[in-house]
Amino acid sequence: MTANQREWARARDELVYSIKQLGFPEELGNEVAKNLGSPKAMNRMNSYLYHVKPKRVELVVDEMLAIKSEIDTWRDKKATEEANEMYYQMQYERKQSSDTDGDLPNR
Repeated sequence: MTANQREWARARDELVYSIKQLGFPEELGNEVAKNLGSPKAMNRMNSYLYHVKPKRVELVVDEMLAIKSEIDTWRDKKATEEANEMYYQMQYERKQSSDTDGDLPNR
């Protein structure tokens, strides 16, 4: 097992334990962990569970969806920034190319 796999397993186990401690079924913890998909997101969910101690399953699922939504929004933003950077780089290179082509003498 790699270090990343151990970290993921540890975060999943802690999340499942926290959910069970609140009186919810273990299956809920496993599904929440699977849907969150990263140790950082699971740790964030664990923090929510520790501080809020939700009494209803709907609150747990709602927070899971909110965390997923924020992660998806962040990924979309990063992808858009990368695409914009590539577009502007292409525009810059095209402009540089056309500027240097204009410096050549006519034959």
